[in-house]
Amino acid sequence: MTETTALGLPGMPEPAVLRRVEVDGKCLVSRGASVLFVYDAADRGMRNLAVVAVTDAGVAVQEAATAFQLTPQYVSMLRGRARRDGSAGLVKTMGRRPKLSPCQVEQARRWAGEGWTQEQIAVRLGIHRSQISLLLAKHGAIAPQPQLPLPAGQAEQSEPVGDAAPEPEPEGVLSGVVRSRYAGAMLGHAFLSRSQVPATFASLRTASARRADDAALLCAVTLAFGLGISSIEGAKLLDRREAGALVGLGCLPELRTLRPQLAAIADSCDPLAVQRQLASAMLAADAPALGVYYVDDHFVPYAGARPVGRGWNNKRKQAQKGRGDTLVTDHRGRAVAFVTGEPSSLTKTLPEALEQLRAITGPDATLMLGFDRGGAYASVFNVCRAFKVDWITYRRGKLKVCLVKPTAHRYPPAEAEAEAEAGVVYLADELVEVDGYGVCRQLTLFEDGTARLQVLTSDMDADAGSLLAWLRSRWRIENAIKDLSRLYGIDWLCDYRMIETDDTTDIDNPARAAGLQTVRDRERDLAAAERALAHLVESPERPVAKINAKIPAARQAVEQAKDHLAAAKAALKQIPVKIPANQLNPGQQRALPAIGRRTFQMVLRMLAYNSELWLADRLNSYLRDNAEYRTLTRSLFQLHGTLDYQPKKITVTLDPPGSPRLARALALLIDEINQTPPHLPDDPRPITYHLTATQQ
Repeated sequence: MTETTALGLPGMPEPAVLRRVEVDGKCLVSRGASVLFVYDAADRGMRNLAVVAVTDAGVAVQEAATAFQLTPQYVSMLRGRARRDGSAGLVKTMGRRPKLSPCQVEQARRWAGEGWTQEQIAVRLGIHRSQISLLLAKHGAIAPQPQLPLPAGQAEQSEPVGDAAPEPEPEGVLSGVVRSRYAGAMLGHAFLSRSQVPATFASLRTASARRADDAALLCAVTLAFGLGISSIEGAKLLDRREAGALVGLGCLPELRTLRPQLAAIADSCDPLAVQRQLASAMLAADAPALGVYYVDDHFVPYAGARPVGRGWNNKRKQAQKGRGDTLVTDHRGRAVAFVTGEPSSLTKTLPEALEQLRAITGPDATLMLGFDRGGAYASVFNVCRAFKVDWITYRRGKLKVCLVKPTAHRYPPAEAEAEAEAGVVYLADELVEVDGYGVCRQLTLFEDGTARLQVLTSDMDADAGSLLAWLRSRWRIENAIKDLSRLYGIDWLCDYRMIETDDTTDIDNPARAAGLQTVRDRERDLAAAERALAHLVESPERPVAKINAKIPAARQAVEQAKDHLAAAKAALKQIPVKIPANQLNPGQQRALPAIGRRTFQMVLRMLAYNSELWLADRLNSYLRDNAEYRTLTRSLFQLHGTLDYQPKKITVTLDPPGSPRLARALALLIDEINQTPPHLPDDPRPITYHLTATQQ
């Protein structure tokens, strides 16, 4: 390399390198020959503005971090603050927090009494929410005073003359036009209003705070689950202002506010009662054509260190710590009821699940319950009979010999999963005896003259082809559990609180195993003694007198072996098969998760799932795409659009989806929804939907 190349060619401009120089308390930022910023060295706000400005102008984050002697992570954080909060997010407030005047304190207390949230009061007064929390904890809220009646004459004079004054906007709700990237989620209000969800949520306001926006908050969380946040922590990934606009709130509360509010609501109500109320309203709005329901267990593994109960994980094919959910869906796949608790079998969880289902459908409804081979036990059949519920399932184990000839039955085309399955099936219909239950009906499906599967049911009247179709539709609950787990996060723990008690779970008694081994040893001793006696009797040894002299001792050994065996069996009867775990290991504890808050979130997740399913069914009536209609429906929740909160109505204008076929189906669905406009919680204004016209 020559000296000229090393120093740079004569006349070449100085390389455009970002530099920061500090002289006499001033910082000078330059790039090449251009001076970009000059500010006081102690002014952190100007420094942060300069960092964001140069990176937005195209300077690499690493280069800017080196010039300003910062880490690249801190530079990225400053850029994020600027995008979220503008220049205000780059200037850190110094000194003590502003002190409220007595008038401001009184006003804050009055706002709290009127139902304002702490976040809204803090934003209005320009202070942190924690100050409002401390203020209300110390002084409390001021209840609103009842308005005194005005004199008759004054009331008449107060009325406007001429054109009527516009109706005032509802208090505490959003007004104006908001652009939202989540505008498509507003379609979920159609299902929520049909199922009386706002009214149900309005009855759950916490007695301590009586917040007016509790119902809106719960609807917002439900729509957030529909947007794909599988956990409450995922709410921080949403734009708070645009997500809050979905339910008329100025912004969605921050996570540190949202989590306690949901916990307070969950702790003040019975989540299963809420689910019963929501499910009853859903079934009343869209009554199922069939009284066929499906039930299945779902194991949720636990990876923590607490001594949680163990259950069988079908996915891993091994026993793991966790909890068990039992879900009930209707024939259309809608989640209707559920119970949760420690891992167990369907024989133990089914009674509680049927209690929930009976409370939802009513005591006189005709019901049939379908389940897979895992519940095909006489004990489960007896539980169904006790609740006056018919049942249908597959036979466990090997197929039994069929004693009647198969006959042709019409397989309902509406229930067929493919065109090839619609038509005629050959079934042998007979009555069989089930040990521990009694007489039931057995259907044997024949294909090519060979028995393929057998179905057991308590229904003696329904058509055999329809029964087979109903049971084959049990895959819908499998899909429901898969979607609830994968898309709606029902596997989240949600609450780390646990109660540790003495572990009284019945486990195998080691003493029983030892007693069984003793019995086996005594049986072997007896067999050996009897063989020894038989050997002497059949022995060819001579003289015979010598053999005869040994026989009494051999017979005595046999009798002693019999006595020892009888004593071992008697001792075994006194040993219990199962004993409590803390009896074997004194002091052993068992952790019982606090399930109230998780159960309440489960209600919201199931509500979001049912909302998406209802929209998907309505959309597919126009789309006619059985393969992709569920995925396409979920994509509609991500449509951008504008929300126009007017004094008398709310208008949602959605950007059209990219597919013309989907856009046409969505336009027809919007026309259907607009026939009965939904409403926001505690807001009488109807919501109408429009689709932006596509430009050619």
